[in-house]
Amino acid sequence: MLENIHVVHFSPAGNTRKAALLLAQALGSRAVEQDLTLPQNKGCTFGPEDVVIVAGPVYGGRLPEIMVHRMAALQGNGALAVTLAVYGNRAYEDALAELDDSVGKQGFRRLSSAALTAQHSIVTQLASGRPDQEDAEEIRHFANEILMKYERILSGSEQPDGYPVPGNRPYKSWKPMQAVPEVTPACVRCGLCARRCPVEAIPAKEPSRTDPSKCFLCMRCVAICPEKARKLPEPVMAGLEQKLAPFMEIRGKNEWYL
Repeated sequence: MLENIHVVHFSPAGNTRKAALLLAQALGSRAVEQDLTLPQNKGCTFGPEDVVIVAGPVYGGRLPEIMVHRMAALQGNGALAVTLAVYGNRAYEDALAELDDSVGKQGFRRLSSAALTAQHSIVTQLASGRPDQEDAEEIRHFANEILMKYERILSGSEQPDGYPVPGNRPYKSWKPMQAVPEVTPACVRCGLCARRCPVEAIPAKEPSRTDPSKCFLCMRCVAICPEKARKLPEPVMAGLEQKLAPFMEIRGKNEWYL
């Protein structure tokens, strides 16, 4: 087990962070987090002695554009990266390839990659509660394989940047729906949603408004609201539930690439 493992995550609803920390706990004695979800995040500099988990959610088969933008503030300098694309039980399509390309541009060497299933951030009954105990066991097994590969790299018997991951280049086109969460009368104007919005789309003095030009439906405001006072408009939710209905009875697979 490693002494320290760095975890860089973009996790508006918390599901990506949950999956990344399960892996971190299986890899190292101490996890050091960098949260790219926060607007004030200034990035981080690593070195060749570091092992870094870089984890992001899958939106429509892609990484969130704002995550890719913020990753430009990371400096790998030869650090070994474990990339995680965390998807809501449907598909991860080009997201893992996009994540691998992004860490490569920032000077990381790829140790391994994975697509992990987690609870869907909008239709939360899809993959509800995942990653669960079965996922945790798979992640621990994956961690052991990573550590064995890491030892081989240190000994010089194997090189990083191994098995390629699925995905198309150019990546598929995707844009978020033209909708924003609405506010119910339960809102007490505590301002938490405004303070924690990844793109500052909610005015602190008018939390009942959301700027549709900034909002990308990450669902952070809905997930963290202590009063459960934010939700998507019912027609939007109904449409998404119908679209995702075929995936309700399927258990999405965790896939590893070493």
